Order: sequence, then structure tokens, then C-alpha cells
Amino acid sequence: QVQLVESGGKLVQAGGSLRLSCVASRLPFNNYAMGWFRQAPGKEREFVTAISWSALNPYYADSVKGRFTTSRDNAKNTVYLQMNSLKPEDTAVYYCAASRTIGVLRTTPQYWGQGTQVTVSS
Repeated sequence: QVQLVESGGKLVQAGGSLRLSCVASRLPFNNYAMGWFRQAPGKEREFVTAISWSALNPYYADSVKGRFTTSRDNAKNTVYLQMNSLKPEDTAVYYCAASRTIGVLRTTPQYWGQGTQVTVSS
């Protein structure tokens, strides 16, 4: 079955940077939009960013615009999330997600990863 495996989460100080990776397997990666969600303790999972198969015009949540950047390497079946100027409120489990289209991905992704913990200390 399809697998999405995230990595790169760790403890970082406020103002620091981190890059998450998500490797997809058993997925026609070039045909899928990819994205990232996050869930902070006691809160609902929220959309962070999404990128189409062509990597044109990624979408970002307002809370991360200008600080986070998503990219993808279709040859490596990998999507990345570069996070800069991290804040304590960015602390969450970050999940990779995939769907055929960005429209669906932003609301009800077809596939999920298991998540990676990002903790930002003040």
C-alpha cells in the first residue's frame, strides 16, 4: 500500500530553521499533489501547505506565509518543508499528505504519513 514517511522533526530554538522531508512509496508521485498539515497539542489538525505535481504556485496557510517553503523532487518521490523563523506556536506533529488534486488535498487528503514531531523552544 501507499506509504508516506516523514523525517526531520526535532527540538529547535525559536528563530531557528528546520527542514522536513517526506518520501512516498507505492504512489504515482508525479500525478499527486502533496502537502503538509500539523496538529498541536489539544488542537485540531490544520493545513500548512500544498504543492501540485508541477510544483507551480504552492499554497500556504496565512500563519506560515513568508516563513515556510514547500518544494518537491519528483525524481526522488520526496516533498520538503523548509521552516524558517520558527516560533513556539509552530510546535506540533507535522504530517505529510497526498491527493490527486490540491483542492481535495487541502480538505480531505487521500493518504497520510505517520507524522514527525517539531518542538520549538522559547
